Amino acid sequence: MISFAPDSGVWLLATPHTSYALRIDETGAPCHLAWGPRLTLAEAEDLVVPPGPETSSFEGRDPVGEELPVDGGTRYGPPSLQVRFADGSRAFEWQPEGHDIEESGPGESVLVLRFRDRRYPLQVSLHYRVRADTDVIERWTVVRNTGDEAVTLLRADSAAWALPPLRDYRLSHVTGQWSAESQLRRDQLPYGETVLTSRRGITSHHANPWVMLDAGEATEDHGRVWSAALAWSGSWRITTQRTPDGRAGFTGGVGHDGTTVPLAPGEEFTTPPFAGVFTEGGFGAVSRAWHAFTLAHVLPHPDEFAPVLYNSWEATGFDVDEVGQKALAERAAELGVELYVVDDGWFGARRNDRAGLGDWTPAPDRFPDGLGPLVDAVHGLGMRFGLWVEPEMVNPDSDLYRTHPDWVLHFPERPRSELRNQLVLNFARSDVADWAYGWLTRLVGEHGIDFLKWDMNRAFSEAGWPGRQDGADRLGPQYVRNLYGVVDRLRADHPALRIESCSGGGGRVDLGILSRTDQAWASDNTDAADRMGIQHGFGQVYPARTMGSWVTDVPNQLTGRTVPLRFRFHVAMAGALGIGGDLTHWSEEELREGAALVAEYKSVRHLVQHGRLDRLSPPAEDAEAVVQYTAADGAETLLLGYRRVSRHGSPKVPVRLRGLTPTARYRDTRTGTVHHAAVLGAYGLHLDLPAGDWASTAVHLVREPEA
Repeated sequence: MISFAPDSGVWLLATPHTSYALRIDETGAPCHLAWGPRLTLAEAEDLVVPPGPETSSFEGRDPVGEELPVDGGTRYGPPSLQVRFADGSRAFEWQPEGHDIEESGPGESVLVLRFRDRRYPLQVSLHYRVRADTDVIERWTVVRNTGDEAVTLLRADSAAWALPPLRDYRLSHVTGQWSAESQLRRDQLPYGETVLTSRRGITSHHANPWVMLDAGEATEDHGRVWSAALAWSGSWRITTQRTPDGRAGFTGGVGHDGTTVPLAPGEEFTTPPFAGVFTEGGFGAVSRAWHAFTLAHVLPHPDEFAPVLYNSWEATGFDVDEVGQKALAERAAELGVELYVVDDGWFGARRNDRAGLGDWTPAPDRFPDGLGPLVDAVHGLGMRFGLWVEPEMVNPDSDLYRTHPDWVLHFPERPRSELRNQLVLNFARSDVADWAYGWLTRLVGEHGIDFLKWDMNRAFSEAGWPGRQDGADRLGPQYVRNLYGVVDRLRADHPALRIESCSGGGGRVDLGILSRTDQAWASDNTDAADRMGIQHGFGQVYPARTMGSWVTDVPNQLTGRTVPLRFRFHVAMAGALGIGGDLTHWSEEELREGAALVAEYKSVRHLVQHGRLDRLSPPAEDAEAVVQYTAADGAETLLLGYRRVSRHGSPKVPVRLRGLTPTARYRDTRTGTVHHAAVLGAYGLHLDLPAGDWASTAVHLVREPEA
């Protein structure tokens, strides 16, 4: 998978369908050659072009094309590595020191290119991981201070990626806000620099650390697409660049503008992976590559099915007690729910959002005998038990804050800004992280808790760390590493524990947190119509197995919109199904319909959570939207179809299915109708949607045995 031509200095990384080539140039700098369709090593050597004559004293080195552009010499593009040494020098000069090829696992190799600065005691190593079962290439960088004086990393990205010259460039990414996350944007890439970032201390609702670029010609099924995603759960920045001479590339890593990484003597900084993938199969193929990679190499338990869960929040709010939760649990069990989750309000003085965060013991007036009787009751109903926690937060009105006011992010002479009446605990401090780990492992162990909904309901402010040298700069990376460490230790103590990542909805969704959790809450917005767009953007990179999606009551608490129960279920069935309505107010008819739909989901969730996703028709106001999930062997497939608005005279366009066995026939499990795969693929299927607005359907097709 990794080969080298000593005469030309070309390295070639091979994945199942793509190649990545680079070389160290005459100055010692690592330079990009190719990222695209498969090449042999000899073919990659043909891409080496001798340096051309200087065209202008104003241009300098090409701003796109280095594996990790540094700040130094005649470089004028966005630097991936920017260093300030003790004497004030900010330049870095590449001096190659060798390489290593490590076999890090079955079918898995890592190329390490080692460098140092020509003048100063600083080492940089570039890491490339390739695997035999994926086209995703993981890259990261390690910077080590080998001297006796401190060094400051003004910028330390994980990697830079370069694209070949194209006629045009289009950038795909997501934007949004709380309850409107993952809004997909596809726009022509402007000339100059385009920065996507989070300055909030979390991945954020407003952007997500991934990009896709194409020539403006790619579709869902065709065309070359280059994509990369950063595995990091704190502040981040990705800078794309389009140059006047027809090149484009991007660089990404931790932190944002204005933050630095101090390196003491002997200290090293390891960046998170910034993984990339290329495909010739359009946006659908690049999404499927990310989904397969996440299932195979990111999630802790990828082979499991996400259980059907019930969450109590919209039913009870903060009015949580043992009697009410037992009543809800009984109804949830009747629906076929497998995991019952008690949300906010079970602990301390938590009667609203103004008090109690930080005091993580069951409220004695609501749970006089602790959580044990409720946990036992839920387990007795055949369900697992889950609990909402927010370990990174504290209310000023809490025993914890009164005891440890120094534990929050703050600056000594600045006010402590409250959002949602709470402050952020400084998880970068080892004593705070140890405190959180301690009560969490006791809570889970003493009560037999199976699932945690780990929430984080506000962004950073006054992100200081008084009493620690360079504390404000060290805080961001150390906070995330300690967060990861707490989760890692907790899961090591309790191997059966499963965790959902939440940050006021989709504020912390990325490959870093997904490597330690089992699913993510995509949005606090549970309105089915809005969720169609949110889920469309979420699924561009992250698989349905990770996407928590609930059925809640109408009129929706956020939008006031009313849509049928069946439509709400069909939208939520496109991910990890959950239910969040007040079941004590559901009619007997609604309970029967809900139970039938839960059973239907269970019969097909292996397709949703582990199958191939094809977006046959995107969400639209007045057209049918269709997603398809197909088993890897093509033996069965599921279509989920939606129509928001019915317009008389609108054309009824059949949907052409993907991924079926071409010569086979498929039987509709509901109607018994048998279809030829060749017809379904070439001519399509007319969805039998009910009449009227807010119509939806689920079509399950199973391959017939050969005659």
